[in-house]
Amino acid sequence: MSTPPLFFLDSVPLVDVVLLTGDEGRHAGQVMRVRPGDALWLSDGRGALLECTVKQTRSDGVVLRVGTRTEVPVQLPQLTVVQALPKGDRGELAVAVMTELGVDAIVPWAASRCVTQWVGPRGAKALDKWRRTAREAAKQSRRARVPLCAPLMSTREVASMLGGESMLVLHESAPEPLATCPLPQTEEIVLVVGPEGGVADEELAMFVGSGARAVRLGAPVMRTSTAGAAALAALSVRLGRWN
Repeated sequence: MSTPPLFFLDSVPLVDVVLLTGDEGRHAGQVMRVRPGDALWLSDGRGALLECTVKQTRSDGVVLRVGTRTEVPVQLPQLTVVQALPKGDRGELAVAVMTELGVDAIVPWAASRCVTQWVGPRGAKALDKWRRTAREAAKQSRRARVPLCAPLMSTREVASMLGGESMLVLHESAPEPLATCPLPQTEEIVLVVGPEGGVADEELAMFVGSGARAVRLGAPVMRTSTAGAAALAALSVRLGRWN
């Protein structure tokens, strides 16, 4: 049996019948072409999940009968990826894939070797695009919790996140492999992914000085837009998220 399609509302109403309108209603009725009797999920993107049945399709949306209401719990430890700004549209690719793999939060990072710069209105537009990408990827992968996309951070701001003991920095010359290194016993693990040119020595020193550990993925050198996804997959297996 296939998983029902998921649609987002700003908030889920405490009623038995819901009219899904706007972009989500058009997507359900005109693109997905749902019909009376079809199953459909609604969520607020913050964990609330409503299992619904299509009652009626209309020109202005879809009428849904609400069945089961559940709250999808937060998984611990939460996984946060600090993603150095990739070139071009590879940032949206990284956000989409990491969302599908279960990331809980994404922090854009202005690393010293980043070619891409988020400045002024351009930065606000880019962050908005990352957030919309995360929402669409969560919808596609049937996630009732949309990952948080934080504002752009500097290296110093990243180093101060949660204390360094919860932070793992991907570095190709690190002695410890991510596959077997001891994992932080905290409620959140922060994974730092450097830019195309790699994490600069002074940045790595700042992170390690705050208590972070450098770890490596493996022999292949990955793009910054795929390294985070590979690391998330490895961590998800080790943490039992995919059991």
